[in-house]
Amino acid sequence: MTARRAFIYSSRFGDYSYGTEHPFKVLRYRLAYDLIQELGLLEGDTNLFVESPSASEEALSSFHSRDYLETLREFSRGDGNRANFFYGLGDVENPVFHGLYDWASLVCGGTMEAVRQVVDGGCRAAFNMAGGWHHAHAARASGFSYLNDAVVAIQGAVRRGLRVAYVDIDAHHGDGVQKAFYDSDRVLTISLHETGDDFFPQTGYPQEMGRGKGYGYAVNVPFCAHSDDLIFEQAFKRVVRPLLSAFHPDLLVTQMGVDGLRTDPLARLEFTTGALEFAARSFLDTGIPWVALGGGGYDEVNVARGWTLVWGVMNGMEVPEHFPPGFAATLAEIGADSLLLRDLPRLAHPDDFSRAQAFLERNLAILERRLFPLHGLSPGAS
Repeated sequence: MTARRAFIYSSRFGDYSYGTEHPFKVLRYRLAYDLIQELGLLEGDTNLFVESPSASEEALSSFHSRDYLETLREFSRGDGNRANFFYGLGDVENPVFHGLYDWASLVCGGTMEAVRQVVDGGCRAAFNMAGGWHHAHAARASGFSYLNDAVVAIQGAVRRGLRVAYVDIDAHHGDGVQKAFYDSDRVLTISLHETGDDFFPQTGYPQEMGRGKGYGYAVNVPFCAHSDDLIFEQAFKRVVRPLLSAFHPDLLVTQMGVDGLRTDPLARLEFTTGALEFAARSFLDTGIPWVALGGGGYDEVNVARGWTLVWGVMNGMEVPEHFPPGFAATLAEIGADSLLLRDLPRLAHPDDFSRAQAFLERNLAILERRLFPLHGLSPGAS
């Protein structure tokens, strides 16, 4: 493993705030960075630290409407209570705060830079943990997301003639990314998430398979509440692996949200860090040039643990079981009492597992019957 890995970061990722009562805490970025740095995971000739640049308005307007961008910029200039519900701005979910536009542009620029490092910079993989705002639409903020960094960056790659696979393992359906490429056969979107039956954003069903020439290039595997690592691994092996192999993308972009971990306060899945490392190893093993993004995660310590493990897999460095002394002291200061960097193995209650297994099988049957033949795959391919 000699090819370089790029870690995209800026201390400015933590300069802003959604508000003290909002579940999205930007403290998570500093915690994750501090843990990664203290463990020495940024050291070595093959690790490249890159300061995140800001995305230009021209780049942002390749996907987002100029009216929306202008409203977002105007609202972010002051601290007053502003709202435009047509654009999804200013409600409890997507608050407006001073500097919002600059911050969102910085995060989006980080994802564009990650793609540049992989496509043009000779890097085997790149990680922008501040990215992954998969709910944002062309002219509407949604789900704590204001600019869709993945869409903007992927569009740039597609314009250059690349085929791109986007895989989203966040607890929430990657609806904004799916919608942006719903008519395209140049981008394969795969989302593994908690079912939208009674969970935001109420989308992401197996029957959502794309439209027009994009039919068969949108893929969704919903999980019912209390699905565990065994359920996740089955879905990954039976859907993600064969489809990536059949699609032959030039670039792999993944959203590595950690809100599927069992202790996340907003979701009801029961994954452990073992599922996260399994997914990361699987992505690396494809050999496809890989850009990883952050995403959801509403327990700050979970975020730090999860994305440290992802980066460890990406650069092939060993991650210990326990937190290092400095980070342990930081956790004590913020009232966290975690000791282990990895979760202990855990399975769902047998009744919950039975329901989750039956739910998964019904959804996989739909995909294997209706979608797999479009890619020349037979049921059970892996």
